[in-house]
Amino acid sequence: MKALPVIIGFGGINAAGRSSYHQGFERMVFDALTQAQQKECEQGLSVLMRNSTDRTLTRDEVLAGTLVRRIEPVHFDVDRAVSHKKMTLNKKGEAFQFTLSKKDLPATVPEHWALTSNSDGSVTVTTHQPGEFLIQDQQSYPVKAAGQVPAGFNPGDTYNSRNHPRGLQLAVYAASDALRSSGLDWNTVLDTVAPEKICVYASSAMGQLDEMGSGGMLRSNLQGKRVSSKQCPMGFPDMTANFINAYMLGNIGSTGAMVGACATFLYNLQKAVEDIQSGQAQIVFVGASEAPILQEVMEGYRAMSALAEDEGLSKLDGNNGPVDHRRACRPFANNCGFTIAESSQFFMVCSDELAMELGATVYGAVPSVYVHADGIKRSISAPGVGNYLTVGQALNDLQQALGSVGGLKRSFVMAHGTGTPQNRVTESHILNELALAFGIEHWPVAAVKCFLGHSIGVAGGDQLSAALGALHHQIIPGITTSTSFADDVHRSNLLLSNQHQQFEKNHYQGALINAKGFGGNNASAVLLSQHWCHDFLQNRYSSAQWTAYQQKQDAIIERQIEYKDRVLTEIPPSIYRFGEPEIEGEQLQISREQISVPGYSIPVSFNNPFPY
Repeated sequence: MKALPVIIGFGGINAAGRSSYHQGFERMVFDALTQAQQKECEQGLSVLMRNSTDRTLTRDEVLAGTLVRRIEPVHFDVDRAVSHKKMTLNKKGEAFQFTLSKKDLPATVPEHWALTSNSDGSVTVTTHQPGEFLIQDQQSYPVKAAGQVPAGFNPGDTYNSRNHPRGLQLAVYAASDALRSSGLDWNTVLDTVAPEKICVYASSAMGQLDEMGSGGMLRSNLQGKRVSSKQCPMGFPDMTANFINAYMLGNIGSTGAMVGACATFLYNLQKAVEDIQSGQAQIVFVGASEAPILQEVMEGYRAMSALAEDEGLSKLDGNNGPVDHRRACRPFANNCGFTIAESSQFFMVCSDELAMELGATVYGAVPSVYVHADGIKRSISAPGVGNYLTVGQALNDLQQALGSVGGLKRSFVMAHGTGTPQNRVTESHILNELALAFGIEHWPVAAVKCFLGHSIGVAGGDQLSAALGALHHQIIPGITTSTSFADDVHRSNLLLSNQHQQFEKNHYQGALINAKGFGGNNASAVLLSQHWCHDFLQNRYSSAQWTAYQQKQDAIIERQIEYKDRVLTEIPPSIYRFGEPEIEGEQLQISREQISVPGYSIPVSFNNPFPY
């Protein structure tokens, strides 16, 4: 039988906090939690945010320093955003002089400059022609809200992150969190799984664009700086996977970095699901990481009229007072653009057979991910028909998994929900029409970008993590930043609410994760709950196998509890194995049938049959 891809670990960091053990989800639905749950969530967040202070934070400080909020100076000063103003001097053509140091002369001196050397080593330049100069300027930036990791938390402080772009720092922390959440000893995995069956699929949609990556490389010469040897390689989108391979897992199996704009995470997840189902892989680290809260990146999206600016938010609220940056992103409501965000999310996905063998905790299953393009388009950024196809195929799988009669009533959709006028119309029409076609009368819609902002390539990962939390707590998060929903939203068969909705245990057992991206990149994934998985596994395996699995679970759960308790008191160092001895070719044991690699109990076999 075909292997079922199951999630056995997940972790990450976004504006709501740490992903493991549903901490980030609990921050989103904080008001719907019990007092004990609120206290634990508050304590975990306070630990994350204590980087910048030795004292314990108050609840108000914890809540104010999470979710979408005003951009903090660690990114850039939105009140005094730096730019350069082009100026033309000496327009009248009169004699114009200025003095500068000899070392500051350009390599190619303009022909119309007359140079006079001075006794102090300086040079006086005389010219009669106009000259263009760039003068540093400062101005208030029109966009002042973003989804930022909890205030005070710095992912680079969790390991030796010198010269690493922020996106990679986030990835190292997120992947470490995911591995530890599984409760597995990685050496046990290496002793159980053949090296070629361990894979990492992770990327960034935009690459690393800050000073340490491609951004610094591209602007260094224009700023009179030197390009470093690290900026170019660090900037690649696939570096997200490469770091996990080289510095965390020591992986020698398959690796890849799928990119599909805002659907990037689900593209990587599809690759993992297909490889596990086909037997090409047994366990895969799937992830994405993005750090786009940069003035240059935001200006690109702002030029497309894609971001919610303060002026637009003020007009929506009909006042001239302070803008409520907490409510900058308003999916399916009257809105004026999306809110950019940083995030990194990683998931450990393996075959159901390996999960049983390891005794791994199964958090959920992803039986399918569908991807379709839009076809002929008038605008590369406009949505098209592809998302109708992905949602329809995913709903068909959900219906078969949950039962053909009324099964879809036990599902909800985690919408892409960007908070733009175009998305609210087009995505609501897609979801509403497919709900109507499948006979779902009131399909609950969640849109967690209202809490987290839009993390570009990681968006699907944010949604998947939140959906796991919703299935665990049986709480559908409300779109709380929206006081009401727009008149042009299609919702005859959708259930949109600005209040959190709580349900009885195991009421919801499935979710559809939807993602849309510029360029016609559409993806929809099916998520099945932990409860559904347990029923499935008990039906697929014998009672003796299930009992053996439960016995193996004891040690796993013990390590999970240990990690969960630890993150309530400290930030554990991220797993970063730089400097460990490398494996050299001379250490391999090579034969016609296989290659044995030090550190791996199982050799890489060459005995696969030719498939044609």
